[in-house]
Amino acid sequence: MSSLARILVVDDESQIRRFLRVALEAHAYEVVEAATGLEAVQKAATESPDIIVLDLGLPDIDGKDVIRRIREWSQTPVLVLSVRQDETEKVEALDAGAQDYVVKPFGIKELFARVRALLRDRTTATGTTAQAVVEVGELRIDVSAHTVDLAGRPLHLTRKEFDVLWMLARNAGRIITHKALLVEIWGKAHEQDTQYLRVFIRQLRQKLGDDPANPRYIMNEPGVGYRMLEPIG
Repeated sequence: MSSLARILVVDDESQIRRFLRVALEAHAYEVVEAATGLEAVQKAATESPDIIVLDLGLPDIDGKDVIRRIREWSQTPVLVLSVRQDETEKVEALDAGAQDYVVKPFGIKELFARVRALLRDRTTATGTTAQAVVEVGELRIDVSAHTVDLAGRPLHLTRKEFDVLWMLARNAGRIITHKALLVEIWGKAHEQDTQYLRVFIRQLRQKLGDDPANPRYIMNEPGVGYRMLEPIG
């Protein structure tokens, strides 16, 4: 069976590493392990992983420092897998350069969906052409035509609504922080205007017919940002 991708698993608990290795290898992923932060940095450089799955509570250096060190020379996607649920920890890890954050205990189907999303992003980033159309469930977004269809029905969005939806959809399955959305869409001067962003998200949800209490498309990550949900296979 050929390997889909190489994944560096960083966790000081051998049971967690063993569980992830068995689950990932069963889906044809190649697994490399590290038990400390320094070992993680070394293997990120020498093993050329496609994704790094990283615990924050490491015995030598904090996982956020591992991300910062790796970001000095590499853009390899980092998926944080941690028991730390505090929103400040999530924001700091994402701002340090992580692409996603999953809280332990976690569902294995959700984890694989996040891994697939990061692999898809990596493939798009290294490809020769940018993705022009994104489909998430019944939602279809065509950036070249600047159109959005929901179950075959056209949606009429403002330019900013379209830009917010496009950024979330092309990163489906990943957390996009408030700061990242605000800076990308409105500019650095607006990076603290989270209330402004909430207004646009509320408008988008209304047009999508998306219930915030039971979302099909846009999920709130309290205090952190938003995630475009994708079907979990």
